[in-house]
Amino acid sequence: MDKQIEKKKGFKAKHLYMLLAVALLAVIIYMAFIRESVSTFRANTSQLTIESISKGVFHDYISVTGNVEPIATIYLDAREGGRVEEKLIEEGTMVKKGDAILRLSNPDLSLSILNSEAQLAEKSNFLRNTRVTMEQEKLQIKRELLNLEFDIKRKKRTWEQNKALIKDQMISKEEYLRSEEDYNFALRSHQLYKERQKQDSVYRSIQVKQMEENLSNMKRNLNLVSHRQDHLNVKSPVDGQLIMLDAEIGQSVPKGGRLGQIHVLTAYKVVARLDEHYIDKVKAGLTAIFEKQGKEYKLKIRKVLPEVRDGQFSVELVFASELPENMRTGQSYRARLQLGNSNEATLLPRGSFFQETGGRWIYVMDTDGKTAIRREIKIGKQNPKYYEVLEGLQPGESVITSGYSAFGDNEKLLLND
Repeated sequence: MDKQIEKKKGFKAKHLYMLLAVALLAVIIYMAFIRESVSTFRANTSQLTIESISKGVFHDYISVTGNVEPIATIYLDAREGGRVEEKLIEEGTMVKKGDAILRLSNPDLSLSILNSEAQLAEKSNFLRNTRVTMEQEKLQIKRELLNLEFDIKRKKRTWEQNKALIKDQMISKEEYLRSEEDYNFALRSHQLYKERQKQDSVYRSIQVKQMEENLSNMKRNLNLVSHRQDHLNVKSPVDGQLIMLDAEIGQSVPKGGRLGQIHVLTAYKVVARLDEHYIDKVKAGLTAIFEKQGKEYKLKIRKVLPEVRDGQFSVELVFASELPENMRTGQSYRARLQLGNSNEATLLPRGSFFQETGGRWIYVMDTDGKTAIRREIKIGKQNPKYYEVLEGLQPGESVITSGYSAFGDNEKLLLND
Protein backbone atom coordinates (compact mmCIF):
# COMPACT_ATOMS: atom_id res chain seq x y z
CA MET A 1 0.00 0.00 0.00
CA ASP A 2 1.12 3.54 -0.70
CA LYS A 3 1.84 5.70 2.39
CA GLN A 4 0.18 9.10 2.54
CA ILE A 5 2.68 11.95 2.87
CA GLU A 6 1.51 14.81 5.12
CA LYS A 7 1.94 18.40 3.94
CA LYS A 8 4.45 20.45 5.89
CA LYS A 9 3.02 23.48 7.64
CA GLY A 10 4.82 26.88 7.89
CA PHE A 11 6.07 29.92 5.79
CA LYS A 12 7.16 29.03 2.32
CA ALA A 13 8.88 30.92 -0.54
CA LYS A 14 5.72 31.33 -2.53
CA HIS A 15 4.17 33.10 0.43
CA LEU A 16 7.01 35.62 0.30
CA TYR A 17 6.40 36.33 -3.38
CA MET A 18 2.70 36.81 -2.74
CA LEU A 19 3.41 39.21 0.14
CA LEU A 20 5.77 41.29 -1.97
CA ALA A 21 3.22 41.45 -4.77
CA VAL A 22 0.50 42.66 -2.40
CA ALA A 23 2.82 45.27 -0.89
CA LEU A 24 3.82 46.55 -4.33
CA LEU A 25 0.18 46.78 -5.34
CA ALA A 26 -0.62 48.72 -2.17
CA VAL A 27 2.20 51.16 -2.87
CA ILE A 28 0.96 51.68 -6.42
CA ILE A 29 -2.59 52.28 -5.22
CA TYR A 30 -1.35 54.75 -2.58
CA MET A 31 0.81 56.65 -5.00
CA ALA A 32 -1.91 56.76 -7.65
CA PHE A 33 -5.05 57.43 -5.67
CA ILE A 34 -4.34 58.27 -2.06
CA ARG A 35 -1.16 60.37 -1.91
CA GLU A 36 -1.46 64.00 -3.12
CA SER A 37 0.38 64.58 -6.41
CA VAL A 38 1.54 68.09 -5.49
CA SER A 39 5.15 69.22 -5.84
CA THR A 40 6.39 70.77 -2.61
CA PHE A 41 9.29 72.89 -1.41
CA ARG A 42 10.47 73.51 2.11
CA ALA A 43 11.09 77.16 2.97
CA ASN A 44 12.12 79.04 6.08
CA THR A 45 9.46 81.49 7.30
CA SER A 46 12.05 83.91 8.65
CA GLN A 47 13.35 84.48 5.11
CA LEU A 48 9.92 85.31 3.67
CA THR A 49 7.84 88.48 3.56
CA ILE A 50 4.22 87.75 4.40
CA GLU A 51 1.55 90.42 3.89
CA SER A 52 -2.20 90.53 4.45
CA ILE A 53 -4.83 91.30 1.81
CA SER A 54 -6.98 94.27 2.78
CA LYS A 55 -9.95 96.26 1.57
CA GLY A 56 -9.48 99.97 1.10
CA VAL A 57 -9.23 102.95 -1.24
CA PHE A 58 -6.88 102.44 -4.18
CA HIS A 59 -5.18 105.65 -5.27
CA ASP A 60 -4.23 105.42 -8.94
CA TYR A 61 -0.88 107.20 -9.02
CA ILE A 62 2.77 106.57 -9.78
CA SER A 63 5.87 108.03 -8.22
CA VAL A 64 8.05 110.03 -10.62
CA THR A 65 11.38 111.80 -10.21
CA GLY A 66 11.99 114.94 -12.21
CA ASN A 67 14.69 117.56 -12.59
CA VAL A 68 14.02 121.29 -12.40
CA GLU A 69 14.67 123.17 -15.63
CA PRO A 70 13.97 126.78 -16.67
CA ILE A 71 10.56 127.34 -18.22
CA ALA A 72 12.27 128.17 -21.53
CA THR A 73 15.73 128.16 -23.09
CA ILE A 74 16.47 130.82 -25.71
CA TYR A 75 19.29 130.19 -28.18
CA LEU A 76 21.47 133.05 -29.33
CA ASP A 77 22.25 132.82 -33.04
CA ALA A 78 24.24 135.27 -35.14
CA ARG A 79 21.73 137.10 -37.34
CA GLU A 80 24.67 138.50 -39.28
CA GLY A 81 28.08 137.00 -39.78
CA GLY A 82 31.17 138.87 -38.68
CA ARG A 83 34.25 139.04 -36.52
CA VAL A 84 33.93 139.20 -32.74
CA GLU A 85 35.31 142.57 -31.64
CA GLU A 86 34.16 142.74 -28.01
CA LYS A 87 32.51 140.59 -25.32
CA LEU A 88 30.32 142.82 -23.19
CA ILE A 89 28.79 140.17 -20.87
CA GLU A 90 30.26 136.97 -19.48
CA GLU A 91 28.60 133.58 -18.88
CA GLY A 92 26.44 133.27 -15.78
CA THR A 93 25.41 136.93 -15.81
CA MET A 94 21.76 137.93 -15.43
CA VAL A 95 20.70 139.95 -18.49
CA LYS A 96 17.78 142.17 -19.41
CA LYS A 97 16.00 142.26 -22.74
CA GLY A 98 17.99 144.42 -25.13
CA ASP A 99 21.32 144.15 -23.30
CA ALA A 100 24.25 143.97 -25.73
CA ILE A 101 26.25 140.76 -25.29
CA LEU A 102 28.67 140.79 -28.24
CA ARG A 103 29.83 143.35 -30.77
CA LEU A 104 30.70 142.08 -34.25
CA SER A 105 32.21 143.80 -37.28
CA ASN A 106 31.51 143.13 -40.96
CA PRO A 107 33.28 145.36 -43.56
CA ASP A 108 31.29 143.85 -46.45
CA LEU A 109 28.04 144.84 -44.77
CA SER A 110 29.32 148.39 -44.21
CA LEU A 111 30.26 148.63 -47.89
CA SER A 112 26.81 147.38 -48.87
CA ILE A 113 25.23 150.13 -46.76
CA LEU A 114 27.39 152.79 -48.45
CA ASN A 115 26.40 151.48 -51.89
CA SER A 116 22.72 151.52 -50.95
CA GLU A 117 23.01 155.08 -49.67
CA ALA A 118 24.73 156.16 -52.91
CA GLN A 119 22.04 154.52 -55.05
CA LEU A 120 19.32 156.16 -52.97
CA ALA A 121 20.92 159.58 -53.40
CA GLU A 122 21.24 159.02 -57.15
CA LYS A 123 17.59 158.03 -57.47
CA SER A 124 16.52 161.01 -55.37
CA ASN A 125 18.44 163.40 -57.61
CA PHE A 126 17.03 161.77 -60.74
CA LEU A 127 13.47 162.08 -59.42
CA ARG A 128 14.03 165.72 -58.50
CA ASN A 129 15.45 166.51 -61.94
CA THR A 130 12.59 164.69 -63.62
CA ARG A 131 10.06 166.71 -61.66
CA VAL A 132 11.82 169.94 -62.63
CA THR A 133 11.80 168.92 -66.31
CA MET A 134 8.12 168.00 -66.11
CA GLU A 135 7.26 171.34 -64.56
CA GLN A 136 9.14 173.13 -67.35
CA GLU A 137 7.29 171.11 -69.99
CA LYS A 138 4.02 171.84 -68.23
CA LEU A 139 4.72 175.58 -68.36
CA GLN A 140 5.72 175.32 -72.02
CA ILE A 141 2.44 173.63 -72.88
CA LYS A 142 0.48 176.30 -71.00
CA ARG A 143 2.38 178.95 -72.93
CA GLU A 144 1.54 177.26 -76.22
CA LEU A 145 -2.11 177.00 -75.25
CA LEU A 146 -2.13 180.67 -74.38
CA ASN A 147 -0.69 181.52 -77.83
CA LEU A 148 -3.25 179.30 -79.52
CA GLU A 149 -6.12 180.91 -77.64
CA PHE A 150 -4.84 184.34 -78.64
CA ASP A 151 -4.51 183.19 -82.25
CA ILE A 152 -8.06 181.82 -82.20
CA LYS A 153 -9.46 185.13 -81.00
CA ARG A 154 -7.61 187.05 -83.70
CA LYS A 155 -8.58 184.71 -86.52
CA LYS A 156 -12.15 184.56 -85.31
CA ARG A 157 -12.34 188.35 -85.41
CA THR A 158 -10.89 188.40 -88.93
CA TRP A 159 -13.34 185.72 -90.06
CA GLU A 160 -16.34 187.57 -88.61
CA GLN A 161 -15.24 190.81 -90.28
CA ASN A 162 -14.81 189.04 -93.61
CA LYS A 163 -18.20 187.47 -93.16
CA ALA A 164 -19.81 190.90 -93.06
CA LEU A 165 -17.69 192.21 -95.92
CA ILE A 166 -18.46 189.32 -98.22
CA LYS A 167 -22.15 190.15 -98.03
CA ASP A 168 -21.40 193.60 -99.42
CA GLN A 169 -18.98 192.04 -101.88
CA MET A 170 -16.21 194.21 -100.53
CA ILE A 171 -13.72 191.30 -100.44
CA SER A 172 -13.15 188.35 -102.65
CA LYS A 173 -14.63 185.02 -101.79
CA GLU A 174 -11.16 183.50 -101.68
CA GLU A 175 -10.10 185.89 -98.95
CA TYR A 176 -13.23 185.04 -96.97
CA LEU A 177 -12.70 181.29 -97.30
CA ARG A 178 -9.06 181.67 -96.30
CA SER A 179 -10.01 183.51 -93.11
CA GLU A 180 -12.63 180.82 -92.29
CA GLU A 181 -10.08 178.05 -92.83
CA ASP A 182 -7.51 179.81 -90.65
CA TYR A 183 -10.08 180.14 -87.86
CA ASN A 184 -11.08 176.46 -88.04
CA PHE A 185 -7.43 175.36 -88.12
CA ALA A 186 -6.72 177.40 -85.02
CA LEU A 187 -9.66 175.75 -83.23
CA ARG A 188 -8.47 172.24 -84.11
CA SER A 189 -4.88 173.07 -83.15
CA HIS A 190 -6.10 174.30 -79.78
CA GLN A 191 -8.14 171.09 -79.28
CA LEU A 192 -5.16 168.86 -80.17
CA TYR A 193 -2.95 170.74 -77.72
CA LYS A 194 -5.57 170.23 -75.03
CA GLU A 195 -5.53 166.48 -75.65
CA ARG A 196 -1.74 166.50 -75.58
CA GLN A 197 -1.81 168.37 -72.27
CA LYS A 198 -4.17 165.73 -70.82
CA GLN A 199 -2.10 162.79 -72.04
CA ASP A 200 1.15 164.37 -70.83
CA SER A 201 -0.42 164.93 -67.42
CA VAL A 202 -1.40 161.24 -67.15
CA TYR A 203 2.01 160.07 -68.35
CA ARG A 204 3.81 162.38 -65.94
CA SER A 205 1.66 161.16 -63.05
CA ILE A 206 2.42 157.51 -63.84
CA GLN A 207 6.12 158.21 -64.29
CA VAL A 208 6.38 160.17 -61.03
CA LYS A 209 4.44 157.49 -59.17
CA GLN A 210 6.75 154.76 -60.43
CA MET A 211 9.82 156.76 -59.54
CA GLU A 212 8.42 157.49 -56.07
CA GLU A 213 7.72 153.77 -55.55
CA ASN A 214 11.27 152.92 -56.65
CA LEU A 215 12.61 155.53 -54.29
CA SER A 216 10.46 154.20 -51.46
CA ASN A 217 11.71 150.66 -52.12
CA MET A 218 15.27 151.85 -52.03
CA LYS A 219 14.62 153.60 -48.71
CA ARG A 220 13.16 150.41 -47.28
CA ASN A 221 16.11 148.46 -48.60
CA LEU A 222 18.49 150.93 -46.97
CA ASN A 223 16.58 150.60 -43.68
CA LEU A 224 16.85 146.83 -43.89
CA VAL A 225 20.55 147.01 -44.57
CA SER A 226 20.96 149.47 -41.70
CA HIS A 227 19.05 147.09 -39.43
CA ARG A 228 21.42 144.35 -40.51
CA GLN A 229 24.22 146.51 -39.22
CA ASP A 230 22.35 146.79 -35.91
CA HIS A 231 22.35 142.98 -35.78
CA LEU A 232 26.12 143.09 -35.49
CA ASN A 233 25.42 144.00 -31.87
CA VAL A 234 24.19 140.67 -30.46
CA LYS A 235 21.53 141.52 -27.86
CA SER A 236 19.52 139.52 -25.36
CA PRO A 237 15.96 138.89 -26.64
CA VAL A 238 14.58 138.21 -23.12
CA ASP A 239 15.26 138.66 -19.43
CA GLY A 240 17.19 135.70 -18.03
CA GLN A 241 20.57 134.20 -17.27
CA LEU A 242 23.30 133.82 -19.87
CA ILE A 243 24.41 130.26 -19.20
CA MET A 244 26.59 129.73 -22.27
CA LEU A 245 28.55 132.03 -24.56
CA ASP A 246 30.62 130.30 -27.23
CA ALA A 247 32.53 133.22 -28.74
CA GLU A 248 36.03 134.65 -28.38
CA ILE A 249 37.49 137.96 -29.52
CA GLY A 250 38.83 137.66 -33.06
CA GLN A 251 36.65 134.66 -33.86
CA SER A 252 34.78 134.67 -37.18
CA VAL A 253 31.11 133.87 -36.71
CA PRO A 254 29.00 132.68 -39.69
CA LYS A 255 25.48 133.96 -40.23
CA GLY A 256 23.08 131.77 -38.22
CA GLY A 257 25.91 130.36 -36.08
CA ARG A 258 25.05 129.33 -32.51
CA LEU A 259 26.59 131.73 -29.98
CA GLY A 260 25.01 130.90 -26.63
CA GLN A 261 21.95 130.15 -24.52
CA ILE A 262 19.78 132.13 -22.14
CA HIS A 263 17.62 130.52 -19.44
CA VAL A 264 14.33 132.26 -18.78
CA LEU A 265 13.96 132.12 -14.99
CA THR A 266 10.57 133.79 -14.58
CA ALA A 267 9.18 130.29 -14.02
CA TYR A 268 10.37 126.69 -13.90
CA LYS A 269 9.32 123.30 -15.23
CA VAL A 270 10.03 119.78 -14.01
CA VAL A 271 11.09 117.22 -16.62
CA ALA A 272 10.52 113.58 -15.64
CA ARG A 273 11.10 110.29 -17.43
CA LEU A 274 8.45 107.55 -17.14
CA ASP A 275 8.36 103.90 -18.09
CA GLU A 276 6.81 103.32 -21.52
CA HIS A 277 4.20 101.11 -19.78
CA TYR A 278 2.36 104.33 -18.88
CA ILE A 279 2.57 106.07 -22.25
CA ASP A 280 -1.12 105.44 -23.06
CA LYS A 281 -2.27 106.66 -19.63
CA VAL A 282 -0.23 109.84 -19.30
CA LYS A 283 -1.59 112.91 -21.06
CA ALA A 284 -1.44 116.69 -20.78
CA GLY A 285 -3.45 118.11 -17.90
CA LEU A 286 -2.78 115.36 -15.33
CA THR A 287 -1.74 116.66 -11.93
CA ALA A 288 1.09 115.69 -9.60
CA ILE A 289 1.88 116.55 -5.98
CA PHE A 290 5.26 116.81 -4.28
CA GLU A 291 6.22 117.81 -0.78
CA LYS A 292 8.99 120.14 0.33
CA GLN A 293 9.60 121.16 3.92
CA GLY A 294 6.21 119.80 4.95
CA LYS A 295 4.29 121.76 2.30
CA GLU A 296 2.57 120.34 -0.79
CA TYR A 297 2.97 121.87 -4.23
CA LYS A 298 0.83 121.09 -7.24
CA LEU A 299 2.19 120.40 -10.72
CA LYS A 300 0.40 119.90 -14.03
CA ILE A 301 1.62 118.08 -17.15
CA ARG A 302 2.12 120.66 -19.89
CA LYS A 303 3.60 118.45 -22.59
CA VAL A 304 4.10 114.73 -23.24
CA LEU A 305 7.07 114.02 -25.48
CA PRO A 306 6.17 111.01 -27.66
CA GLU A 307 9.71 109.81 -28.32
CA VAL A 308 10.66 106.65 -26.39
CA ARG A 309 14.31 106.01 -25.53
CA ASP A 310 15.62 103.05 -23.55
CA GLY A 311 12.06 102.09 -22.61
CA GLN A 312 11.20 105.54 -21.23
CA PHE A 313 9.51 108.74 -22.40
CA SER A 314 9.60 112.28 -20.99
CA VAL A 315 6.95 114.66 -19.69
CA GLU A 316 7.14 118.37 -18.83
CA LEU A 317 5.32 119.56 -15.71
CA VAL A 318 4.70 123.16 -14.70
CA PHE A 319 3.65 124.56 -11.34
CA ALA A 320 -0.09 125.05 -11.00
CA SER A 321 0.34 126.88 -7.70
CA GLU A 322 3.05 128.94 -6.03
CA LEU A 323 6.71 128.08 -6.56
CA PRO A 324 8.83 126.61 -3.75
CA GLU A 325 11.40 128.94 -2.26
CA ASN A 326 15.07 128.73 -3.25
CA MET A 327 14.34 126.69 -6.37
CA ARG A 328 17.40 126.06 -8.51
CA THR A 329 17.94 124.56 -11.94
CA GLY A 330 19.06 120.93 -11.71
CA GLN A 331 17.30 120.11 -8.43
CA SER A 332 15.46 116.77 -8.26
CA TYR A 333 11.97 116.31 -6.89
CA ARG A 334 9.92 113.18 -6.32
CA ALA A 335 6.21 113.62 -7.02
CA ARG A 336 3.01 111.57 -7.06
CA LEU A 337 1.49 111.66 -10.54
CA GLN A 338 -2.26 110.99 -10.42
CA LEU A 339 -3.31 108.75 -13.34
CA GLY A 340 -6.99 108.30 -12.49
CA ASN A 341 -9.70 108.54 -9.85
CA SER A 342 -9.47 106.72 -6.51
CA ASN A 343 -11.80 103.76 -5.94
CA GLU A 344 -12.62 101.05 -3.38
CA ALA A 345 -10.63 97.87 -4.12
CA THR A 346 -8.94 94.76 -2.74
CA LEU A 347 -5.36 95.77 -2.00
CA LEU A 348 -2.25 93.61 -2.32
CA PRO A 349 1.00 95.13 -0.99
CA ARG A 350 3.73 95.39 -3.59
CA GLY A 351 6.59 92.89 -3.52
CA SER A 352 9.36 91.34 -5.55
CA PHE A 353 7.21 88.26 -6.33
CA PHE A 354 5.85 90.28 -9.26
CA GLN A 355 9.16 89.94 -11.14
CA GLU A 356 8.78 86.12 -11.31
CA THR A 357 5.01 85.83 -11.72
CA GLY A 358 4.08 88.98 -13.61
CA GLY A 359 1.11 89.20 -11.24
CA ARG A 360 -0.53 86.05 -12.68
CA TRP A 361 -0.22 83.93 -9.49
CA ILE A 362 0.92 84.08 -5.88
CA TYR A 363 1.53 81.81 -2.86
CA VAL A 364 -1.41 82.05 -0.43
CA MET A 365 -0.87 81.07 3.23
CA ASP A 366 -3.02 78.30 4.70
CA THR A 367 -4.91 79.02 7.90
CA ASP A 368 -2.48 76.88 9.92
CA GLY A 369 0.41 79.10 8.84
CA LYS A 370 2.55 76.04 7.97
CA THR A 371 1.84 75.76 4.26
CA ALA A 372 1.32 78.04 1.26
CA ILE A 373 -0.45 77.06 -1.95
CA ARG A 374 0.09 78.57 -5.38
CA ARG A 375 -3.05 80.34 -6.65
CA GLU A 376 -3.96 82.05 -9.90
CA ILE A 377 -4.87 85.75 -9.49
CA LYS A 378 -5.63 88.76 -11.66
CA ILE A 379 -4.13 92.18 -10.96
CA GLY A 380 -5.36 95.49 -12.37
CA LYS A 381 -3.77 98.85 -11.70
CA GLN A 382 -0.83 99.44 -9.40
CA ASN A 383 0.76 102.26 -7.46
CA PRO A 384 4.04 102.44 -5.50
CA LYS A 385 2.43 100.73 -2.48
CA TYR A 386 -0.32 98.41 -3.68
CA TYR A 387 -1.65 96.28 -6.52
CA GLU A 388 -5.36 96.36 -7.28
CA VAL A 389 -6.63 92.74 -7.05
CA LEU A 390 -9.41 91.93 -9.51
CA GLU A 391 -9.70 88.17 -8.97
CA GLY A 392 -8.28 85.36 -6.82
CA LEU A 393 -7.78 86.94 -3.37
CA GLN A 394 -10.04 88.00 -0.52
CA PRO A 395 -9.46 90.52 2.28
CA GLY A 396 -7.97 88.88 5.35
CA GLU A 397 -5.91 86.29 3.46
CA SER A 398 -2.14 86.27 3.83
CA VAL A 399 0.27 85.94 0.92
CA ILE A 400 4.00 85.71 0.37
CA THR A 401 5.22 88.86 -1.42
CA SER A 402 8.98 88.28 -1.34
CA GLY A 403 10.87 86.84 -4.33
CA TYR A 404 10.09 83.36 -5.68
CA SER A 405 13.34 82.65 -7.52
CA ALA A 406 14.30 79.82 -5.10
CA PHE A 407 10.92 78.05 -5.22
CA GLY A 408 11.04 76.86 -8.83
CA ASP A 409 7.70 75.59 -10.18
CA ASN A 410 6.56 73.96 -6.92
CA GLU A 411 2.87 74.42 -6.17
CA LYS A 412 3.11 73.99 -2.39
CA LEU A 413 5.45 75.41 0.19
CA LEU A 414 6.12 73.69 3.53
CA LEU A 415 7.10 76.39 5.99
CA ASN A 416 9.54 75.89 8.83
CA ASP A 417 9.93 78.29 11.73
